[in-house]
Amino acid sequence: MKLGDIAVASRAIHSAAFGPGSGVWMSGRRSAAMPADNIKVVKLTQRQIRILNGLHYATVATVMPDCSPEATIVWIETDGKFIYFNTAFPRLKANNLKRDNRVAITVFDPKRPYHDALAIRGTAELITEGANEHIEKLARMYTRRAFKGFRPDQTRVIVKVTPERIHVQ
Repeated sequence: MKLGDIAVASRAIHSAAFGPGSGVWMSGRRSAAMPADNIKVVKLTQRQIRILNGLHYATVATVMPDCSPEATIVWIETDGKFIYFNTAFPRLKANNLKRDNRVAITVFDPKRPYHDALAIRGTAELITEGANEHIEKLARMYTRRAFKGFRPDQTRVIVKVTPERIHVQ
């Protein structure tokens, strides 16, 4: 059996276990033998948009350098296609996403936590342009006040998440 055959067999086993297009992850990265070209972007439903834009706090999980998870609470919103939150360099979340763009998000409506809950997996893109304005917008939405966390040693970034899988409860 050649290395290429092993990669094909491994991908077939992984697809059977986790669904087609899920790829194979090695050391926290998608392997070169299994490119990410076949990842499908999930279209958000009106219910999912309502939950994401409902001013509910979300938990965002990123991957640490040792491949362990790291989770934090964030303010979140969507434009109906992508999901957005804000962070800053040199924070752990931003550094993790710069190194490995895989992200998981959970958000739920506290009035209906077992009915209106989302578990989202996707990939993140970091955007610096407009990030200060974005955190200001989120702060006013969630707290009705101006954002007070600007620090001279930090660079704000918008995290734009492309949802690839959504589990709805």
